[in-house]
Amino acid sequence: MKARLAAVRHGLLELHKALLDAEREKYERIHGKVTAGKMLQLAFSDAQFAWLRSLSELIVRIDELLETEEATDSDRENLLATARTLLTTSSQSTTFAREYDAALQSHPNILVLHGRVAQALHE
Repeated sequence: MKARLAAVRHGLLELHKALLDAEREKYERIHGKVTAGKMLQLAFSDAQFAWLRSLSELIVRIDELLETEEATDSDRENLLATARTLLTTSSQSTTFAREYDAALQSHPNILVLHGRVAQALHE
């Protein structure tokens, strides 16, 4: 179960990076190029990037769980269930779900990464 959670974490990191890159492209079309430092600042504080924070927080929670020796398979399964719920856009009306669905529709690479995470979640 720990290896499965680690595999999901890896997929979520790739997906998160692709989503950040896509959001950065949208931001830069309006505001011009930004440095890596400015991008980090935007990811943490700008409203345009707020929808991605739930995914960021999930990755941090997975990291913390993977580092602790006291974690149980039940704890790991709960985080996997959280990831499944977050990435299932059809049954949600959250900002994350709407933005994520739009990203899936407009970026084939994000759709591919989503498929990989979904596969890891259901193995």
